[in-house]
Amino acid sequence: MSRLWSRLGARTAAVALLSVGVAGGFYLGENRETQQQGLTEQVSREVDQADLAYQRERQAAHQVQFSKQRAAEYQAKLRAAQAAKEAAERARKAEAAAASRKRERAAANAPAKPYEGPIPASCEEFSGNRKIGCALMIDKGFGISEFPCLEKLWTKESGWNHKAANTSSGAYGIPQALPGSKMGTVAADWRTNPATQITWGLGYIKGRYDSPCGAWGYFQSHGHY
Repeated sequence: MSRLWSRLGARTAAVALLSVGVAGGFYLGENRETQQQGLTEQVSREVDQADLAYQRERQAAHQVQFSKQRAAEYQAKLRAAQAAKEAAERARKAEAAAASRKRERAAANAPAKPYEGPIPASCEEFSGNRKIGCALMIDKGFGISEFPCLEKLWTKESGWNHKAANTSSGAYGIPQALPGSKMGTVAADWRTNPATQITWGLGYIKGRYDSPCGAWGYFQSHGHY
């Protein structure tokens, strides 16, 4: 609106100047034609200058608008690139988590590795994981008299099931290690190998309670070991 009024003002001024020129020429007589011609040229120059200023103003406004548009487009591209990067990272994490769960399911469903160590005659009366536990307990230096305590302790904890998992706490395996991955210090097959779990459990018991009967006594008093 201000630019339009600027142009109207310039043209109004031109008309006014022409009117003055006509009036002046009427009173000046012989100088009328010369003065009117000069006045017309002056008004024409002023109109041209006003038009030029208006065109420059329009061009400057256009440049500002163009710059704003380019800046907005650049910011939009940055946001789109960031969103794409974040989406790719989420997809990568989801894929990695799915692969990890797949490996865990495969490990949990894998058959138990057969125990190939010696079985003392005193352990022959037991079977399955209990037999392995008895053999490894004696191998670790505990007497056979300790096995009833160990048998009761891990019957309470896991029923001697090497796949026993406590979904609320995360404890796992025959000794219910918390977390189960602790047993990885013995061997990588801690999820499926009873011997690995028992070996870790016996080491834990020896380090904290001295013997299976010490651990069983603590369990009876506290409900855990």
